Amino acid sequence: MKTGIFSGSFNPIHIGHLALANYLCEYEGLDELWFMVSPHNPLKSEDELLDDHLRLELVRLATAGYAKFRVSDFEFHLPHPSYTAHTLDSLKIAYPDREFHLIIGSDNWAIFDCWRDNKRIIAENPILIYPRPGYPVREASLPENVRLTSAPVFDISSTFIRESLREGRDVRYFLHPDVYRRLSELF
Repeated sequence: MKTGIFSGSFNPIHIGHLALANYLCEYEGLDELWFMVSPHNPLKSEDELLDDHLRLELVRLATAGYAKFRVSDFEFHLPHPSYTAHTLDSLKIAYPDREFHLIIGSDNWAIFDCWRDNKRIIAENPILIYPRPGYPVREASLPENVRLTSAPVFDISSTFIRESLREGRDVRYFLHPDVYRRLSELF
């Protein structure tokens, strides 16, 4: 079973995440996609991070009802900070029946050489890159098991969502309705 690993802070999850994940399942050959909620990305500041369990709850609210989506707290149970190489190694041990495909944005591909064990990740795992505004990828230079997807570009960020909510703006159409309701209780 081809399982996409869409790892991230999802701080919070928004329609860009959902539409991209839906596209990858329906058009890029994935049988399922796991939203791997990360406790803390070592390349990001923890200052703006919503509570781990709240982010997990929001992803569950947003993905309910679509059979190809799963929500995972797998990284919550691994040593922190969370490194993708370790997560992928642990997933392969825990779920040997799956073929895991790492999903990353072209913005992360641009800094992939900063990732721990980046060469080993490339050598041992299929990688799907989705386009992000301002981060073009030269397909001809990609390693054999790394592929640029044809996913539409979604220029929405979780930072924009958090700032808008703090300012009291109504951004309901950028979020799943249940996520918007839950966040409205907090902001």
